[in-house]
Amino acid sequence: MHDSAVVAWLLFAVHASLQLVFIVRALLRPHREPASRFAWVLVIVLAPVIGILAYILFGEVNLGRKAVARLRAALDALPPAADVAGASAEAMIPERWVPLFRVGYSVNHFLPVAGNRAALLPDSASAIAAMVADIDAARHSVHVLFYIWLADESGVKVMEALKRAAARGVVCRAMADDLGSRALIRSMHWRDMAASGVRLAAALPVGNPLLRLFKGRIDMRNHRKIAVIDNAITYCGSQNCADAAFAVKARFAPWVDVMARFEGPVVRQNQHLFASNWMAQTDEDLAPLFAEPLPAQSQATSVSGFVAQVIGSGAGVRYSAMPETFVALMNAARRELVITTPYYVPDEPIQAALCASARRGVATTIVFPRRNDSRIVASASRSYYRDLLEAGVEIREYVGGLLHAKTLTLDGEVTLIGSANIDRRSFELNAENNILLHDETFTRAVRARQQVFLDAAPPVTKTQVDAYSPARQLWNNTIAMLGPVL
Repeated sequence: MHDSAVVAWLLFAVHASLQLVFIVRALLRPHREPASRFAWVLVIVLAPVIGILAYILFGEVNLGRKAVARLRAALDALPPAADVAGASAEAMIPERWVPLFRVGYSVNHFLPVAGNRAALLPDSASAIAAMVADIDAARHSVHVLFYIWLADESGVKVMEALKRAAARGVVCRAMADDLGSRALIRSMHWRDMAASGVRLAAALPVGNPLLRLFKGRIDMRNHRKIAVIDNAITYCGSQNCADAAFAVKARFAPWVDVMARFEGPVVRQNQHLFASNWMAQTDEDLAPLFAEPLPAQSQATSVSGFVAQVIGSGAGVRYSAMPETFVALMNAARRELVITTPYYVPDEPIQAALCASARRGVATTIVFPRRNDSRIVASASRSYYRDLLEAGVEIREYVGGLLHAKTLTLDGEVTLIGSANIDRRSFELNAENNILLHDETFTRAVRARQQVFLDAAPPVTKTQVDAYSPARQLWNNTIAMLGPVL
């Protein structure tokens, strides 16, 4: 046999062995739908070089052993999640809603707690102004965590407020995702905050991108948006620390978000999320924060305030936390279900639950942005339109900017608000924070805001979807087919 033939056979053997190894890895990977495993096997078989490379980059949900170990150590060092905000208020929840909060409890072990109050902020600028005012009034501590933090007008306002607070002796801790906020973290603004006494940390540091591939997926990010002031006030919603103009993607502006300001025991649960992220990146122990008594106003409003619960999903908690939460909420609807989300790439149970909601007579509405900053996600989303419309779901596309708000209201009584989208990135890759609550007054306020979006969002009809060209349908369906792979 010629040397060239030997080399060829050796290369073939190596190639076939690598294919087999990665096919077996794809088949053995836990927490995957059969369709996902099949898709990965197909990619590896049909395009072996590209498929194997894609699997190495995106095939496994791997934050990295060291990062996971640090996060778990931080959670072990903190008080149990069930103990940080007082006793459970499950008895105060109408019986039909109790299972929803039990699903929420299964994620982080945060109990549903009573005595909370909230205000829905009018717009992005108002949310930043309220946050800055609370930071300026802070006496003890300020904690902020954002996925994207820009050095624009809003971002600088928050930075300046933190510097002022640190100057008067308030302990300020600021964290931003190392990829989402990379420009700020590497700028003079970040260095100026450090020089002013603000304690800083980058969430999920990227380091050398090439070396990062061997430690875990670079696209697993901290997508949370949290602010906690004096252990007594917290903010939760979809807004990053940036102007609505959102300079990094200005052509889609304005970015339309929803942010709420909370007081009450639920603040401690958001604090616990922040503390676990902070301690996973630094050597500072924040457990003493939870030895402080609950603020007097939280105790005083335990009867008049509403029941709420933080749901924080991510690599450090159980698999499928967010999709199970969404499915539970959709299945609980009896009269009305209204959802706003910028990104919709569901798994099969979510698509089925949304269709089933409409089929049993629930007025089911979902609102997307007409122009999405991700063409890929927009195409995948539209591949689901026909089935949704045929089931009776009302689909609307917002035309007043990029609707970035992640809200869900249920029968005028229950609200979910936070950072999680209804897509696989939120389900499997991102750390997210949300608040689930039962309160007619606050839900009415969120529903009114949703109506503002609805009024600026023409309906999508089945006729329009039927008119999609074959090429467009092929593109949309092909992109959606890749959903289980990503």
